[in-house]
Amino acid sequence: MALEYKRLSDRILFALELAVEQGDLGISENLVAAMEQAITRATGGKDFQERRELSPEYDAVLAQYDDLKANKG
Repeated sequence: MALEYKRLSDRILFALELAVEQGDLGISENLVAAMEQAITRATGGKDFQERRELSPEYDAVLAQYDDLKANKG
């Protein structure tokens, strides 16, 4: 994870990485919901197209979250 936190979603991503590492499914679920809100807020209406690419770290932590959910669920 980059040490620069330019957006709220960067900080949430860091917290999500920690929660997944610690195996805390409840906190991870809350952070995934917060991440989705932070990424999609103020998007500009129904015809809005996201131009920002999500980082590889985001994809990696979501895969780890899915594994955690499958193993604890």
